[in-house]
Amino acid sequence: MCGNAKSVPTFFVFWNLVYKLFCKLHRNCNLSIGNYMETYLVTGGAGFIGSNFVKYIRNKYGNNAFIIVLDALTYAGNLLNINEDLSHDNVVFIKGDIRDAEVVSSIFGKYDVDYVVNFAAESHVDRSISNPKLFLETNILGTHVMLEAARKYWKSDDGHTYKDGKKFLQISTDEVYGSLAKEGSEPRQLNVKDELLRVIGSRKNLKAFGSEFFTEQTNLAPRSPYSSSKASADLIVMAYHETYGLPVNITRCSNNYGPYQFPEKLIPLLINNILEGKKLPVYGKGENVRDWLYVDDHAKGIDAVLHNGRIGEVYNIGGFNEESNINIVKLVIDILSKIMKEEPKYRTLLKNDIDSINEDLIEFVTDRPGHDMRYAIDPTKIAVELGWFPETPFSIGIEKTIRWYLDNNDWVKSVTSGEYQKYYDEMYKNR
Repeated sequence: MCGNAKSVPTFFVFWNLVYKLFCKLHRNCNLSIGNYMETYLVTGGAGFIGSNFVKYIRNKYGNNAFIIVLDALTYAGNLLNINEDLSHDNVVFIKGDIRDAEVVSSIFGKYDVDYVVNFAAESHVDRSISNPKLFLETNILGTHVMLEAARKYWKSDDGHTYKDGKKFLQISTDEVYGSLAKEGSEPRQLNVKDELLRVIGSRKNLKAFGSEFFTEQTNLAPRSPYSSSKASADLIVMAYHETYGLPVNITRCSNNYGPYQFPEKLIPLLINNILEGKKLPVYGKGENVRDWLYVDDHAKGIDAVLHNGRIGEVYNIGGFNEESNINIVKLVIDILSKIMKEEPKYRTLLKNDIDSINEDLIEFVTDRPGHDMRYAIDPTKIAVELGWFPETPFSIGIEKTIRWYLDNNDWVKSVTSGEYQKYYDEMYKNR
């Protein structure tokens, strides 16, 4: 069942409904009376990307947004991620699983939900290899539960159409497209399409490891239990649009990085291990390439699709930041070493001496099965239609990310104990 970290008085819910009705009748409504204009149900909102999205929406829309965070608080979900957000009256937390139809239905029954933003998912490839069943249940069946609730509660009085202003946004991944070829060991200058020139801003020195990119027309070709479960969920979402007319969008993003990312992922794992004086495990030879997207840029893209995306469309959200894993590792080492040498205040976080921060920490481990070689997204569609582009160059985003982890080491400690340590040993100890 669900447990509220903070409940909302019933009269707030009632007057919010009245206010929405008034504004729909009077399109030029410009009242500012402290009521909420739009209600967001953010599943997985205590996780990495979800919590950053909650912060973005709250900061951008203030009291015009009422945010319900639904999260099961598994290993990757942490209330510390949204602790500050929950101090505001327009953010509430409900502990629950998207597979639990009773919990989900109770939320739709109590609140007039305008937007569902479905982040909730098991999302780590290694975990999907060791326990595929959990990924199928959460990512596929859980999405189905959410879709059924939206279909039921968003129906208009005529029973055939849906109420105005409703949308179900499925957060997906570029991994559903499979793998791209890597053409050479070093990136080449990216030939930017003419239609992108007006939206990419000042970023001119863009490079890529190949000539092919994922577009919204790329065939789905998932290669792991994780990506297969996400592809399946995407197909179900589109089926609900085609069959039942449910207003939906799907976004597919490249690799995210930034604050609040659970340290099983590459960049926070590297930062934490360097501070702890541990080896840095790198799959294979570290040749695999990913397109890195700063999480705040991703939140902006989701917001753009949510409010302006054409119903029934898929939008790819990519970073224009292709880099090989081994180069990421070396860059993190160099930045952390530089910070420690130039800013003594951080040295208390180190378990070893400064000189230990070097490439000798790198330890190549057995590659995981079916490891995709390269991901790269072409974001032309979202850029041209909605004016979004990835604003944060990797050289800036990676240092911002490293500094966030240094400045929030108590958060890191809180999420790297217990079950995480057991998982880490299972993944890397005997490789």
